[in-house]
Amino acid sequence: MIITKFEEVKKIYENCAKKGWVIPCLCSENQTTTEAILEACSEYGKKIGERVPISIAITVNYSHRQQAINYSNANDWKTGLELFKGDIHALAGKGAKYEDVDVLIHLDHVQFDDDIELINSDLSDYSSIMYDASALPFEKNIEYTANFVKKMKGKILIEGACDEIVDATGTEHNALTTPENAKRYIDETGVDMIVANLGTEHRATGKELKYHGDLAREIKQVIGSTIVLHGTSSVTNDQVSQLFSDGVCKVNIWTALERDTSKPLFYDMVKNASKVAGPEIIDKLIEEGYLTEKCRTGDKINIAYFTARYRQGIIFEEMKKMVTTYLEMWYVK
Repeated sequence: MIITKFEEVKKIYENCAKKGWVIPCLCSENQTTTEAILEACSEYGKKIGERVPISIAITVNYSHRQQAINYSNANDWKTGLELFKGDIHALAGKGAKYEDVDVLIHLDHVQFDDDIELINSDLSDYSSIMYDASALPFEKNIEYTANFVKKMKGKILIEGACDEIVDATGTEHNALTTPENAKRYIDETGVDMIVANLGTEHRATGKELKYHGDLAREIKQVIGSTIVLHGTSSVTNDQVSQLFSDGVCKVNIWTALERDTSKPLFYDMVKNASKVAGPEIIDKLIEEGYLTEKCRTGDKINIAYFTARYRQGIIFEEMKKMVTTYLEMWYVK
């Protein structure tokens, strides 16, 4: 079931808080990811005997990753958003296979400048929005965010970005959020939730960073359990397994889903290289030194191994396992 009405969305968060649950917000830029998320939630809900909520998110013109644009080869954010919403409705709408999952559709990292057209459009199809003015100086960030909240308060759940969380593939590292700034930001903007910089970073390719749970608990003391954690893929799962007590109510994830499912696909394709590409291509790659004789199995190209169904099937199963792991961490019965 897709939940977009403000009061119903708020109720989902309130019910999760009573249970000590942290809502996973998983970004998607393709149907396979969306369906893997939903199947994992449906199966886990059956296992624990109750419906589980999930937030499925997408970025639009966010410079670090334009997921709506990447959703199709049309390279158009409006087309991408329609396909993204269409997939969710087809899979989790009334009468659909995953109707037993409570789905919150989230707009992530909506930019104060590059996403003006989206900001000024009808947002009733969405459950929540992250309004991101974090690239501005702190004073301006508060001003822009407060103006957006004034226009949209009570119409859609609003998440604000207190501090910028940078791309870990670069060399820049922003300062951690202070309790003082967190309180001032939430008081002066009126957002429902805030993204705080707690040491995690976006698009990290390794897991070398540290989540500062002690700082999160200090921030919780002044703003309550309204913290959203981004950049979760940049730290190990054991660091973020107990987040509710830190004041975190929502956790955003994307990089790990794509990064950690590419490896098993690559491994399987190399193991079955001849079936995927045929003996002629394998001979050429062996001659060029990219593969070894072990790949010269004599197998002929096989339709079961060169279709999108084969490739996406491996990714789907791996993503489902990963999402289930998150559910097991944050939705403890």
